[in-house]
Amino acid sequence: MAAKGQVDLLLRLDHAKTQLYHVKAVIISGMGFFTDAYDLFCISLVTKLLGRIYYQVEGSPKPGILPPNVAAAVNGVALCGTLAGQLFFGWLGDKLGRKRVFGITLLLMMISSIGSGLSFGSSPKTVMATLCFFRFWLGFGIGGDYPLSATIMAEYSNKKTRGAFIAAVFAMQGFGILAGGVVAMAVSATFGAVYKAPAYSVDPVGSTVPQADYVWRIILMLGALPAALTYYWRMKMPETPRYTALVAKNAEKASRDMSKVMGIEVQAQKEVGEEKVINKSNSFGLLSEEFLRRHGLHLLGTASTWFLLDIAYYSQNLFQKDIFSAVGWLPKATTMNAMEELFKIARAQFLIALCGTVPGYWFTVFLIDHIGRFTIQLIGFFFMTVFMFVLAIPYHHWTLKENNIGFVVIYGLTFFFANFGPNSTTFIVPAEIFPARFRSTCHGISAAAGKAGAIIGAFGFLYAAQNQDKSKVDHPGYPAGIGMKNSLMVLGMMNVLGFLLTFLVPEPKGRSLEEISGENEEVDQAHPTGVETV
Repeated sequence: MAAKGQVDLLLRLDHAKTQLYHVKAVIISGMGFFTDAYDLFCISLVTKLLGRIYYQVEGSPKPGILPPNVAAAVNGVALCGTLAGQLFFGWLGDKLGRKRVFGITLLLMMISSIGSGLSFGSSPKTVMATLCFFRFWLGFGIGGDYPLSATIMAEYSNKKTRGAFIAAVFAMQGFGILAGGVVAMAVSATFGAVYKAPAYSVDPVGSTVPQADYVWRIILMLGALPAALTYYWRMKMPETPRYTALVAKNAEKASRDMSKVMGIEVQAQKEVGEEKVINKSNSFGLLSEEFLRRHGLHLLGTASTWFLLDIAYYSQNLFQKDIFSAVGWLPKATTMNAMEELFKIARAQFLIALCGTVPGYWFTVFLIDHIGRFTIQLIGFFFMTVFMFVLAIPYHHWTLKENNIGFVVIYGLTFFFANFGPNSTTFIVPAEIFPARFRSTCHGISAAAGKAGAIIGAFGFLYAAQNQDKSKVDHPGYPAGIGMKNSLMVLGMMNVLGFLLTFLVPEPKGRSLEEISGENEEVDQAHPTGVETV
């Protein structure tokens, strides 16, 4: 049984009005996700530029490209780091507290973003090796942001608007993707205007000016800026009241923290011995049979749906440029110089994010506490499936020049329903349905399963989308694949499985965290009429 001081505090949190501190917490946590998205997706903008700079073959009719193994490593190594960071920092967040490790993730992101841009070496191999080294540690820091930000926002929120607040933190990813596009367009346009260069078909060597080597470095290093701007405020945040009360067992301190940052007064009753009392049925461990019985299917549901979603989502995101090129929406590389190609890739990503990705995130923010997580996730998986098959089945139709705009519209809708759907809900639900002492760990496990899917998407889609005829693969060095049409069909099937596995996940809408997890089963009996709104 939870002590009375704990009960009062938790009920006050659940019924607290939305106030300035909630907005501040969204911004402080959300800027981490802004940085995450910028750092993870800006690499896809500059991979073709890296190929032109470091892998140009003299006399080749096409611009240089990253070899298959290098392209897979550069795109995927940050995801490997993210997976490791989600597991490590998720566990650490439950052991040491959310706040104590919250700043470490930002420091890692700042240092690694700068290191990525300063990647050194006298040969392409050493430059790519050092770039991959720093991007792994960048991903490690990004990984920690997932369980910590979600858990902190969930534990500060009231039960009526909790979904919207967690969704708003995650929605900052959309602005990070937009920022990546804007920065890449601005830098490439500036360098293109100052250092004029002909198209590749006119002058293969002159089409990539020596100063192009600064461009990708500037774009990657600017990822450190938003992290640096919010580091101070992260360090000033107190520990979440729920962690302090339920895990650290210090309701007095939790009450003081609430009073200081949220203006909520709670009479902390120092009941001798009682603060340490927990219902024995709620004292089970993470690896226990009791956890498996109560939450095993929930963890399977959150992990498997995130895994399947990220296979499709990261395949689409990381290789947008290849998909646009495949249907002719981007001009042939030989008709552009290096800066023009980067600008047009960035513009395409920006437009997709502006029209599909960002609106999808904010539809979730505004509707999640009205129609629920379960419904939004089902809607998202359903329409992602529909639009994937609409693209895949008549694929030849979309490759015709007159149908390019239609392809981009349908492709943009898959992003809209990913974000007004499972890309948002798979992040939100694991922060709500597990007990406080496992919350960060279980979120980290679910998120890591997602990143395992992202790694499959990043490494697998690159190869799978190649032409089935080896003589017609996009670039030399790639083996024959199953083709773009069949690859899109496979992604559609991933969404079907995600739809079905959603039924393993409970609906947390409108319920307190303790009620959902069964952590404080006697709150209702202790206070059958609830408390007044504060």
